[in-house]
Amino acid sequence: TIAIDGHSSCGKSTLAKDLAKKLGYTYVDSGAMYRGIALFCLKQGLIENKQPKVELIEKILSNIELHFTLNSKTGTQDLFLNNVNVESEIRKPEIAAIVSPIAAISSVRHKLVDLQRKMGEKGGIVMDGRDIGSVVFPNADVKFFVTASDAVRAQRRHNELTQNGISSSIEDVLKNLIERDHIDSNRADSPLIQTEDSILLDNTNLNREQQLAFASAVIDKKLIELNLISNKC
Repeated sequence: TIAIDGHSSCGKSTLAKDLAKKLGYTYVDSGAMYRGIALFCLKQGLIENKQPKVELIEKILSNIELHFTLNSKTGTQDLFLNNVNVESEIRKPEIAAIVSPIAAISSVRHKLVDLQRKMGEKGGIVMDGRDIGSVVFPNADVKFFVTASDAVRAQRRHNELTQNGISSSIEDVLKNLIERDHIDSNRADSPLIQTEDSILLDNTNLNREQQLAFASAVIDKKLIELNLISNKC
């Protein structure tokens, strides 16, 4: 079980996908699940001035069903909300702007943590998010905490939005990242933290291949310790 936590737009999902592909493991994007609930709440009129109507949201949580299905074209898992593919919708800026307040609701977290733990019961999983190593899988075999400078994260996110045809200024992207970092790190329930047993991966000056190489070396060492692969060195 591999847990990857970190700040917004730091590249943790890219790392998780690359590791899952290399190892033949299942990748689970826990952030997408929170985005799915945020999308549902937005469509139901349960968000006002970017703030969730907590009591009303708690009453309708049982009406929300989430699952992932492999996209044969992309090779990645798409999120389905009540049997509708919402993978594209949940990546829009208006969802990014409200997902952290949604994720701070304890009942929402409890619902998704239970679901995430069920997904990882058999191991062979790479999951990224903000409380994976601290709450969802506190006994994960390997934990990473990924980060990068604010400027680099903002540029990466801006590039991603532009590639998807979504217009947004770099200033607005940076503001959103800083706001989300503050909410995620200071919420009362399961705040974003670096656990003592997690390995820090600052990828400010690393490319995708270098990041994967760093994480792969850590995992290979762990697999050797667990006698799951031989030490060929």
